[in-house]
Amino acid sequence: MARSALLSRNWELTWRDYFALTKPKVVALILLTAVVGMFLTPSLPQPLQVVAATLGIGLMAGGAAAINHVLDRRIDIKMARTYHRPVAQGRVQTAPALAFAFALSAGGLAILLLSVNALTAWLTLASLLGYAVVYTVWLKRATPQNIVIGGLAGAMPPLLGWTAVSGEFHGHALLLVMIIFAWTPPHFWALAIHRRDDYAKADIPMLPVTHGIEFTKTCVLLYTLVLVLVCLLPWVVGMSGPLYLLGSLVLNLRFVQWAWRLKFRPGPQTALQCFRFSISHLMWLFVLILADHWMDYG
Repeated sequence: MARSALLSRNWELTWRDYFALTKPKVVALILLTAVVGMFLTPSLPQPLQVVAATLGIGLMAGGAAAINHVLDRRIDIKMARTYHRPVAQGRVQTAPALAFAFALSAGGLAILLLSVNALTAWLTLASLLGYAVVYTVWLKRATPQNIVIGGLAGAMPPLLGWTAVSGEFHGHALLLVMIIFAWTPPHFWALAIHRRDDYAKADIPMLPVTHGIEFTKTCVLLYTLVLVLVCLLPWVVGMSGPLYLLGSLVLNLRFVQWAWRLKFRPGPQTALQCFRFSISHLMWLFVLILADHWMDYG
């Protein structure tokens, strides 16, 4: 009985570690923006189409996250935020972690190729490579603008959702990409300010390490102002109506308020609070644009 309980506990711990490799909270936000992209297309997506696209994109996003765990394991062990990760701690070895990552990625790519369309499959693969290889291996270690340049890979999910249903590019989908692209720097730099010493210890040239915390706070504030303008574009081009306009203004002005507080009236936890708000900001922004799309304004 004791041996059976021990095996059950070991299985549970192993399952949890492999699940953690996929960065489920990050993947959930990716899938939310991708699904919103699907339902913003002119034609209503079919249920099986949504399921296949969501599964394929989700598997490939999880695979990219697992590759990131492997490539960043020596950095992760030095940082308080990431030292507990399964590969960094040795609870999952690099070879099985990579096999798991490639299995997820290959499965996701196969689903997208066979059940969705080739355009979405190859765009998702490009996003995976952009994040797991270009950003993680090169940009993250090479330049303080890493999150700006590499942010394009993380901004792709709404476009992936759109192409999964429509099979083609559209300017409206690119506007959604622009929103996430503008949102990423203030979102991540707020966390980088909070974890500045961690990044310095790991010798990662994040902006607060190379240019100082005050300069980074200024950049966060300026990028949130840019984000306000970018988020107006869906309304300007007629993609969305007054519900989105008013809701996005409220959300963006609140983000600016957090950025202003971070710059001029910071407390010990302000950077972390700003980071946490930014996650809710993006989630509700995409919920708003979807709700607005399905409203009948008569």
